[in-house]
Amino acid sequence: MQRVAALLALICASSCGWPGPPLPPSLQLPKPVNDLRAARKGDQVILTWTEPTRTTERQSIRHPGPFRICRNLGQSIHDCGNPVGEIEPRRTPAAPVNGKSAPSASFVDILSPDLTQQNPTAMISYAVAALNDFGRTAGLSNQVQVPAAPTLPPPQDFRAEVARDGILLSWSCPAVPTASRAPSLEFFLRVYRQKQGSNAVKLADIAWPNCGQEPNQSGTFLDRTLEWEQSYDYRATVVSQLSLGKKEECPPNEDLDVECRATAEVEGENTPEVKVTAHDIYPPSVPEALQAVASGVGQPAFIDLIWSPVTESDLAGYNVYRRGPGGAAAKINTEMVKVPAYRDSDVKPGVRYSYSVSAVDARGNESARSQEASEGLE
Repeated sequence: MQRVAALLALICASSCGWPGPPLPPSLQLPKPVNDLRAARKGDQVILTWTEPTRTTERQSIRHPGPFRICRNLGQSIHDCGNPVGEIEPRRTPAAPVNGKSAPSASFVDILSPDLTQQNPTAMISYAVAALNDFGRTAGLSNQVQVPAAPTLPPPQDFRAEVARDGILLSWSCPAVPTASRAPSLEFFLRVYRQKQGSNAVKLADIAWPNCGQEPNQSGTFLDRTLEWEQSYDYRATVVSQLSLGKKEECPPNEDLDVECRATAEVEGENTPEVKVTAHDIYPPSVPEALQAVASGVGQPAFIDLIWSPVTESDLAGYNVYRRGPGGAAAKINTEMVKVPAYRDSDVKPGVRYSYSVSAVDARGNESARSQEASEGLE
């Protein structure tokens, strides 16, 4: 029997191996989110982040839990004792797809008017906590902030119409509630323009010192940067801008001017889009100060015309009209006159001629004719 026991011990030692110390059980804690982002529009705060695919022990997540959304007004977040929402876990754990980055998650937090007016000059902090299926977390994500400033409704009666020099935008100002006014809080109008087939771009930020504080206030803005014969969509929103004090790089004694002021802003809701086609039906200005001078004795017969130039950027040239005694005015130039001067060599001595000039733009719109100037050859 002793020989059998020794033999069995030898076989087990050579094939079974000796057990090591026991390994602790995996906690399956997802790595904390590190790329939380926040954007606010009106009363909505949109949070986005990348879902973790690994645990703190560098293992694949097998039992994902929900994401807990944490929010705090005016202070950073130390714990998430009173979350504002949760996102349920996926049916399958998040993982990279075809070598690409992991799926992203998002959450929309709706701010109540009470919250934004509670401390309108504060910042709202957000963080998320990734939980496992036992409700445990390895910690909060990075923290992001948005202004708590109240937003105003979009301007009423927002309109766009073609004018001589561009597209004229007009609107009625929204009222600024007393509870939304603070020395460090300002409001201005932001206008966006989208050319057909392109992305929307910010066109202008328009200050309104009296808008919203006096009854029946309105505003206008002329868009001179458009391209004629193109179609555009316009929309506007009221921006709430919060002053945060001096920037870190400003000199200590520098006043709080625009360059040295740190600010945070949030846009309100948009107006409905207004579509307009910039069709130019407006002619250039009428030429002025037309003068006619006849050639002197001994010179070939001609009458020189000069006038003040029309300075509009889309000017294509001028037309010259002549009227003889008892006759109607007729255009005498065969090609567009490019300079504010013209010589009429088809004249006869003893006849007095009356001249007028019009301006023509690049789209063929022609102005009315100038006042006549008369001259004749002796």
